[in-house]
Amino acid sequence: MKEDANPDVTDEKPGSVLYGVEDVPSPPLTVLFALQQAIMCIGGVLSIPFIISGLICAGDMPEVTAKLLSVTLFMCGVVTLIQTMFGVRLGIIQGGSHTFIAPIVAMMSVAKWKCPSDEILANATVADREEMWQSRMREIQGNLVVASLTQLILGCTGILGFLIQFIGPLTIAPTISLIGLSLTGVVVGFTRIHWGISCLGMALTLLFTLYLGKVKVPVPGWSRKRRCHIIPYPLFQLFPVILSICITWLFCHILTVTDVLPNNATLPAYKARTDARLGVLQRAPWFTWPYPFMFGTPTVSAGGFVGMLAATISSIIESVGDYYSCARISGAPPPPTHAINRGIAMEGLGSIVSGLVGAGHGTTSYSGNIGAIGITKVASRVVFFTAGLILLLCGVVGKFGAVLTLIPDPVIGGTLAVLFGMVAAVGISILKFVDLDSTRNLTIIGISLLLGLMIPQYVNDPANAGIIDTGYSELDQVISVLLGTAMFVGGGVGCFLDNTVPGTPAERGILTWRRNLAAENSIHNKDSTMYDLPLVSDRFRRTPFCSYVPVSPSFSKEVHLNCRKCCKRNNTLKSSDKNGTSVDNHAFDNDISMNDLANVTHTGTQM
Repeated sequence: MKEDANPDVTDEKPGSVLYGVEDVPSPPLTVLFALQQAIMCIGGVLSIPFIISGLICAGDMPEVTAKLLSVTLFMCGVVTLIQTMFGVRLGIIQGGSHTFIAPIVAMMSVAKWKCPSDEILANATVADREEMWQSRMREIQGNLVVASLTQLILGCTGILGFLIQFIGPLTIAPTISLIGLSLTGVVVGFTRIHWGISCLGMALTLLFTLYLGKVKVPVPGWSRKRRCHIIPYPLFQLFPVILSICITWLFCHILTVTDVLPNNATLPAYKARTDARLGVLQRAPWFTWPYPFMFGTPTVSAGGFVGMLAATISSIIESVGDYYSCARISGAPPPPTHAINRGIAMEGLGSIVSGLVGAGHGTTSYSGNIGAIGITKVASRVVFFTAGLILLLCGVVGKFGAVLTLIPDPVIGGTLAVLFGMVAAVGISILKFVDLDSTRNLTIIGISLLLGLMIPQYVNDPANAGIIDTGYSELDQVISVLLGTAMFVGGGVGCFLDNTVPGTPAERGILTWRRNLAAENSIHNKDSTMYDLPLVSDRFRRTPFCSYVPVSPSFSKEVHLNCRKCCKRNNTLKSSDKNGTSVDNHAFDNDISMNDLANVTHTGTQM
């Protein structure tokens, strides 16, 4: 890793990040950058424990919600550490995925798991209530673990890396764009609590990012050579999210102590108060340590497994788009096949562990945190590793995590609006590689985006509940989850049309895009090892067998091509000898070399 040579002054190059993936900021900056990313992750996962606790008949048991929140934060930290160290090795925060909420709702809608009436719940004993929600949690855990095994297998076997060769700009662009556009409902859920406060947070983020981003604030500094001196520091560019959250949070506190915000918990604006979640802080234990089978032995059902499997597939598609988006916005070379395989495998492993400890949901990469890289210009792997430690600490030290949950919802909503907009814009920027004067391309782009927004909105509308009825409830769950995911619909439509509608490689943007990727790889040639595994990569490269392992840094498609060529050559020679014909071995070798060169060139330009 490259150390920050001069932490006092940070010069930004046009179109680049201030801290690249392998750069190491000074320790104080690392902690602040990491805290900023951790806060964004917490804002995204806050709603999941509250939703799940209600689905497992524990919505009126705050201690259960607090426990699920601690487990969720703990798993966010653990999986982030695994991903940055052994996965795709980019600056990506891993957190709870809302995609898994849909199959959980379907599972808990079965007669066996429906919550009893309020009267029965009120008369139930403490032991009965505990068994009631824990049995439902065990059902969620078991199905999540089994479904996540599929994701682990896809990553370890390299099947996903093979499928990526069919993905071009017209597939990636709508997929990434819809990641941001489809989350407008989540943003509205935060901002509608108090639009004024959310707009203030949004305005501050835009102010610090766009208007004051180039302004350097004089701050005191000290060094051995210069002693005490003044440093021009890009404060607004590096910490727009933290500054925006702190100022808006302080504003909410002023409105709270002056009773401008309502004190009635039944009113929506009550959640904008800074004391709305003080009960969570009081009930949270000082220390908690999640462990496997904490709620008992998980159970599995066919319907629950299929529903979770559909959510897993949607999560994989979203994560692959996030990997490319993160690499692009971080100024890093596109992730090679082995890095993508490891990333998906580590997410699968993380979801398995998440199911075992009872988080109740799988894990996925967070698009909002990727958008934060584009704003803060900080993509350092060390920063995200530190963010993982902070999230893990939040889960272990219950009080510490509870403090961060006191951030009012509209404060988070204003910041998320800007970040998700950045994610959508990154997807749109990929369209620069395609021919936008082509009616073919414009039609594919328009249909992909429109169907990606329209079909999920229709499927997820409560008024259309039960609209998908094949006669098999398990199949209905699969179709509902897949069609309810904007990234899957838009990316799937784009991929299908792009690979079936006639069009030249230049028109489709394949040539320009892959040529650009090859150029990026050559530009970042010195950084091509950033995706290697720490400590063991050299040993993998010295072991010939590892070139066949899809998650190994030495994994190479060219090796497989050469093996097939050699086998073909031997068979041809044997056939020639048997028929009594002569073969010019030297010419045959030249043909193999030229074919191999063509294959290497083609493979080297693939994502």
